[in-house]
Amino acid sequence: MVKTNLNREYLKNALTDVNYIPDDDITTTLFLSLELGKPILVEGPPGTGKTELAKAVARALGRDFFRVQCYEGITFEQMVGEWNYQKQLLHLEMSRLNDTRKPKDPEKDVFGEEFFIKRPLLQAFINTSPSVMLIDELDKADEEVESFLLQALGEKEITVNDLGTFTLQNDLLVVLTSNSQRMLLDETRDRCLFLYIDYPDMEREVEIVKSLVPDAPNLLVEKVVGLIQKIRMLDLMKKPSIRATVDWVRTLLSTGHEDGSDESIEETVRVVLKSEEDRKKVNTTLFKSSGERIQVNDPSKRFK
Repeated sequence: MVKTNLNREYLKNALTDVNYIPDDDITTTLFLSLELGKPILVEGPPGTGKTELAKAVARALGRDFFRVQCYEGITFEQMVGEWNYQKQLLHLEMSRLNDTRKPKDPEKDVFGEEFFIKRPLLQAFINTSPSVMLIDELDKADEEVESFLLQALGEKEITVNDLGTFTLQNDLLVVLTSNSQRMLLDETRDRCLFLYIDYPDMEREVEIVKSLVPDAPNLLVEKVVGLIQKIRMLDLMKKPSIRATVDWVRTLLSTGHEDGSDESIEETVRVVLKSEEDRKKVNTTLFKSSGERIQVNDPSKRFK
């Protein structure tokens, strides 16, 4: 078991200092992960800050950061490492031509670490400094790859054929994220602490945007966030992420619309919408109804 001198209040402040605004669930899960030495499995809708959490923890705690971005067809070798076949063949050829060396078993010589290309997961394991390992969108990888990870997650070891077993060399925090495109293995869930990150509520999203765009007027931030909250309630193909909210505020500032007028809001809403169908639905629902306009434009009524 890994013991730390950190507490939840320290973690909350440290994350806030690097512009990641955590809620109580995030802070508690992170604290327990560091205390127990267990990985964190983070699920939730796209754009809610799952990936950014791992990056923020690395910044906040001053740790080295490693990342594997999963995709359909990714292999365990692409996560851990693979043999440098060209270097192996060249070494074998040179061994045969070099009469002065006369190796007893040149084939055995080529299965050493100098011939193995280490990928992020193995690099994170053998790194001698405290680290954060992000395995992003694990649900895009197939079950075979996920099964290979069980040894690393549970036993804190990685076995490479012909090379041996590598044991964890540092206080490594492993963060796995999933958008639930497929169900992950029960064995994976059993080895991890679980954290669900949903879209933030009004108050927290306002705080997030203010931390990332400190020059934005409060009324502008509240107005944009209030409208974003309404947009996410619609049946859209792609709900706006937190990043989209920040981009919208920055767009209004860069175009000189700090006052957030109705016209500027309606003209720039396309920044947060990712399809023509969603754009039409938002325009029809939120901008063509006078009743909705009153709620959108009046921050005092944003919670109604």
